[in-house]
Amino acid sequence: MLVRTACLFPCITSRRLYPRLAHSATQTFRGSLGRAAAAAAAAASRGLRSMEPLKAAQDPEIPTVKPPPHRPADSSDKVETAAPTHTAAETDKTLPEGLLPGETVVKEGKASILFPSANEVFYNPVQEFNRDLTCAVITEFARDVMAQRGVKVVVPGEKERVVVSLSEETNEAEVPTEQNNGAEEPAITATVGEKCERGLRVLEGLAASGLRSVRFALEVPGLQNVTANDFSTKAAALIARNAQYNGVNHLLQASCRDASMLMYEMRGKKERYDVIDLDPYGSPSVFLDAAVQAVSEGGLLCITCTDMAVMAGNSGETCYSKYGSVSVKAKYCHEMALRIILHSVDQRAAVYQRYIQPLLSVSVDFYIRVFVRVFTGQAKVKNSASKQALVYNCVGCGTFHLQRMGTRRVDGKHIKYSAAVGPPVGPECKHCGQRHQLGGPMWAGPIHDLAFVQKVLSAVSGNPSRFGTSKRIEGMLSMVTEELEDVPLYYSVGSLSSTMHCTTPPLLQFRSALLHAGYRVSLSHACQSAIKTDAPPAAIWDIMRCWEKLNPVKREKLSQTSPAFKILSTEPSLEACFTVREDANPQSRKRHLTRFQENPQAFWGPKARAKAGGSISADLQDKRKKCQNKRTNPITDLSQLKEFPCKRFKRGTCDHGDKCCYSHDLKKTNEEKME
Repeated sequence: MLVRTACLFPCITSRRLYPRLAHSATQTFRGSLGRAAAAAAAAASRGLRSMEPLKAAQDPEIPTVKPPPHRPADSSDKVETAAPTHTAAETDKTLPEGLLPGETVVKEGKASILFPSANEVFYNPVQEFNRDLTCAVITEFARDVMAQRGVKVVVPGEKERVVVSLSEETNEAEVPTEQNNGAEEPAITATVGEKCERGLRVLEGLAASGLRSVRFALEVPGLQNVTANDFSTKAAALIARNAQYNGVNHLLQASCRDASMLMYEMRGKKERYDVIDLDPYGSPSVFLDAAVQAVSEGGLLCITCTDMAVMAGNSGETCYSKYGSVSVKAKYCHEMALRIILHSVDQRAAVYQRYIQPLLSVSVDFYIRVFVRVFTGQAKVKNSASKQALVYNCVGCGTFHLQRMGTRRVDGKHIKYSAAVGPPVGPECKHCGQRHQLGGPMWAGPIHDLAFVQKVLSAVSGNPSRFGTSKRIEGMLSMVTEELEDVPLYYSVGSLSSTMHCTTPPLLQFRSALLHAGYRVSLSHACQSAIKTDAPPAAIWDIMRCWEKLNPVKREKLSQTSPAFKILSTEPSLEACFTVREDANPQSRKRHLTRFQENPQAFWGPKARAKAGGSISADLQDKRKKCQNKRTNPITDLSQLKEFPCKRFKRGTCDHGDKCCYSHDLKKTNEEKME
């Protein structure tokens, strides 16, 4: 069924682009598919760009996809498998309704997704946190936007809005003012699963199985329509089946288009999307230019980057080619990655006299996720240069300095823009005498809107049963609200101690020393041992020198050219106090919130890219483990080396013949590569 649907799908979606192909495919399947093909040809004659679900209930050869049976609200991430069968009679007896042989049902949130056993459509269960957080953010965004349009959104399970405060004085619930002013409440309400004519128009540019879009339709109120697009015909056909299986055909439309071309065609002010979600396999850089044009005024962009090796400093030149910024390999690389993608989005938006307002930016597991609003304004775009900065990073001690790209001075009603003056450092680091690396430019402004984050945190905390990862969302957002929003990047206590070759000071004592010295300090959600502070590098190294006096190192073993020797040769200019203060321990830490969870499962992380034929071997994990831990677990049995190909044999220089301990079977090696 999936193969026939995938073959028929281009006839439905792309007759305008390929009229001959659509006509040929329609004629081919007219005899075999009967009324379904005739309906498809009629849809193609209307030139639809988004796929309408096939109405094949009257065709005995095409099974009807029915919505899943009701299940308890607390069930999530359960998988039902349809066992392969051989005869039609056995299929009718053993297959659940709507499933094809070999398919599974993946349940996440309120959605139940039909998923093929082969790797034809991408899916990663570890990113459930990503999808839960996106639903929470879009819900609060819809609440704000729909209130301006005179519509009140209703979320199941919310009794009253609770404002979560991390301060010690109050943990009480505060009822918002909109409940006190009944006359001002909107007359129209929007609930989940219902189409709202004044609602948001959502686009998921790279939808794969459509799980995220189905969850939007089932869990986010105030939506007018959701377009789930994917360039793969098999993925788009699966999206249409999943929409029908979950009963959201009235909200969700499947589309098989190039994501960039689809967004370019929707650049008109009346055709733009209110929310655009981009979660590609790898880098989203090729979609950013179209996305900043296709999002509406004040609309929401949700962007995921999984190419962390590039953005975290391993390939600075590649990062520059994709994002227009050079990444630096440093302890603060994860926050810098967030600021690099924000810089790239802002730079592309500025070309069209648009600017961004970051709502939430998080570094999670193996990816980063940013939520930004896009506005239009020629005057505000001029502020962009003063929000970008270069970073000078010392290769010896890790000290960093920021250099703004421009300055902005306000004199009454007049605003003057000028070039920045620099550099902020000399040829060598004044602390350790080493050279500097130059990175950036990157976004140097706030990466969160704390008022908006507080709304999302309150909604999730007040309705914890809504998401399967509510505890982690609460812990993550609590840390975000505690971060210093005007302090870019951070230091790592472990990295500072490693530079000094001394024992690592306890986190609370180091934070207390900074507070006693009169500086502000906070943690960071991007790193467990991170310290964000407005203290200058000289004060930080003075505190480390004071700590070294309490825990001395063997200076005679230090090299005279090492950063530690240079730093310790200078006496501290302040006397650090390491007495623990009460305010040194943040509320998220006191409440033992889930801030940095353990690995969710074995071999978690980025999954293999989906392939057209779905050719992925069953022993994929064994292949991944084959070359791991070669140094910690060396091979003792020489017969195990036969699993590895002989490199000299490939080059034609191996003289050992059959006595070679490595494999000379190139056919087997090529088959493994094809898998």
